[in-house]
Formats: sequence, structure tokens, C-alpha cells
Amino acid sequence: MTSLDYSRMFRLDGRHAVVVGCGGIGAEIAAGLAAQGATLSCLDKDGGVAEATQDRLADPSGRAHAAYPVDVLDTASLHRLAGELRDVDVLVLTAAVNVRKRLLDYTAEEFDTVVGLNLRATFETVRAFAPRMVERGSGSVVALTSIRAVVVEPGQGVYAATKAGVMQLVRTWSAELGPAGVRVNAVAPGVVETPLTQQIRDDERWGRAYAEKSALGRWARPEEMVGAVCWLASDAASFVTGSQVMVDGGWTAVDGRFTPPFG
Repeated sequence: MTSLDYSRMFRLDGRHAVVVGCGGIGAEIAAGLAAQGATLSCLDKDGGVAEATQDRLADPSGRAHAAYPVDVLDTASLHRLAGELRDVDVLVLTAAVNVRKRLLDYTAEEFDTVVGLNLRATFETVRAFAPRMVERGSGSVVALTSIRAVVVEPGQGVYAATKAGVMQLVRTWSAELGPAGVRVNAVAPGVVETPLTQQIRDDERWGRAYAEKSALGRWARPEEMVGAVCWLASDAASFVTGSQVMVDGGWTAVDGRFTPPFG
């Protein structure tokens, strides 16, 4: 007899989820987790963004969703807040930045900016929240990586290096925290229609090339990242850890979009 209730295996009722980075994809993820029953704490450097996401989650059932302005590069403030939010069951990390430049054109300051937010802040955020998950013997951490953790293009080198680095942290955390019942996974989006990619979509040729690179032949919508995150957060993924779920429309599965002649 299975101990898993199939009728509720995707539900998150009674669980506290923290989403770090609540603009764009993060806002959709927060809404998706709340729809599955979780109580949300929305964290963002911009307090207004965090509050806007909290307002979107208004719940007639009385769940007390919260918003907190926090700079994840401020280690002391981050750890202090993690100490206040003690009963965290789900931690989702979405905050990232990119500077599109060829590697030889990068400045040291730009390198530090990308590595600082994408890699070091991810490291510190898990260090802040995971210990209490370990103490309780359960928890799910989901980090957003990228197709750039696997494949690269000119101008994306430092960003790609940080996302590959995050995935190696995910694998290591899964090994180190797994015995305590804490699962750590990643979701790797492909090209998604967000304000951060507006520059690409404004260039018709560039935007079309990205759309045609995937097997589905289009860009993703932010809400299409939500299902994978909710699954990894839930009991439905109770034996999944150390994995990177590609939500990329087949980008990393296909070798270009040209269909050669057959016969």
C-alpha cells in the first residue's frame, strides 16, 4: 500500500514557500505555489515588487502571505531574515542578472556583478535557509538555472558560467543535504518572454532565431515555468533531487531547426 495520496500529491497545503526574486517569472511561480495551497513569503530587493506579488496572492481563506524587501547580496540582512522565517518548507531562487558582452570586453566590475548575484547570492541564500530544513528533516529547494548552464553563445559566457556553477552547487547540496531529507533541484528555462529579454524580441531577426531554435518553434511564457517548480516543491517529486529540469521547448534536445531531405 502506497503512503502517497495520489489525489493530493501536487498540493502544498500547510507549507511555507519563500520565493527570492519576485519580478517576471518569480511572480508567476509565487502565484502557482499559492494556488497549490502554500503560504508565500515574497522576497525582492525592490520592496514594491515584493508587495505587488503579495497583493496578487490575496486569499479569501485567510492565508497570511507576506512581502519582505531584502538584498541577497547583504549577507547579514539575509541571514537575519532567514532566522525570522523559521518554518520554511520550500525555497525558490530566481534572482539573476546578465551583462551581454564578449568575454574579452568584460570589465572586472561587470564580472563581479554577474557572479555576485547569480552564484554567490545563491550560495548564501541556501546557506541561510537550508540549516533549519535540515533540523526539521524535510524541505525542497528549487534554483532557476538556464539553458546556458548547458549550451552557450557569444556574449553569454559569464552568465553561462554562473548558471553551470549553480547547477554544480545544486548537485553538491543534493548529496550533502539528502541524508537529512532535504531535496535540491533546478529548473532550466529556455527563452522566456520577460522584460529582461525585451531587447532580443525587439530585434525581429534575433527574436525569430531564438523562437525557431526550439522544437516548439516559439518563446515560452513566464507561467510555463510554474508547473516544473510546483512539481519539484511537492510530494509528487519526493524521490527527485540533484536534477535539472529543462523547460526549454526542446532547445537543448534538437540540433538546429533545419530538416534535411530524406530519401
